[in-house]
Amino acid sequence: MDTMMKGEDSEEVEIDLGDSSDSEEFDNGDEPQMLWRAPPIVDEEENIHTSTLVEISDTKPLINVRDPRGINDCLKVTFEDVIAEPVSVRSGDRVWIWSNALFEVSRVWIYRVVTVLFAIPMSIISGLLFAILSCFHIWMVGPCMQCMFIGTHWLQSIWSIVLDIIVRPLLSSAGRCCGFSIHLAKE
Repeated sequence: MDTMMKGEDSEEVEIDLGDSSDSEEFDNGDEPQMLWRAPPIVDEEENIHTSTLVEISDTKPLINVRDPRGINDCLKVTFEDVIAEPVSVRSGDRVWIWSNALFEVSRVWIYRVVTVLFAIPMSIISGLLFAILSCFHIWMVGPCMQCMFIGTHWLQSIWSIVLDIIVRPLLSSAGRCCGFSIHLAKE
């Protein structure tokens, strides 16, 4: 069973886009011109899900890491993650290469067009929503919670006394009856 894992080989991969029937042209000893050459895999973690189209950006110097917490790791999709041909059924090499290229180009450019249409309105709506929620939390919820804690401080004291006098001894004796002891420490 021939399976290859990503990043297994670190040497350059060359693919000749010419037909196999074109071999008569190179009988004079000349090497065929390679129309496409894949760069060697340098760092598997960074290059596994990015193409050269994605790496070329006019905003790259502004923001280097756009997803520092890995929120959208599930969206790192490559052509091989979506379309895979088994060994028993294969399309032509040119079909596979052009399909791969069209997949990458359409994925990148459709994403760019959709973000131009939706990114700015969604950013404004999200900013407005988070501003309203922040204001509500800072000026309404926070002070109300503090007033409640101040007003119910006597209830907190009574609850602490009830736990220390009734619940802790009851649970400690039940634990010792079962054969284990619990040591509680205040921090």
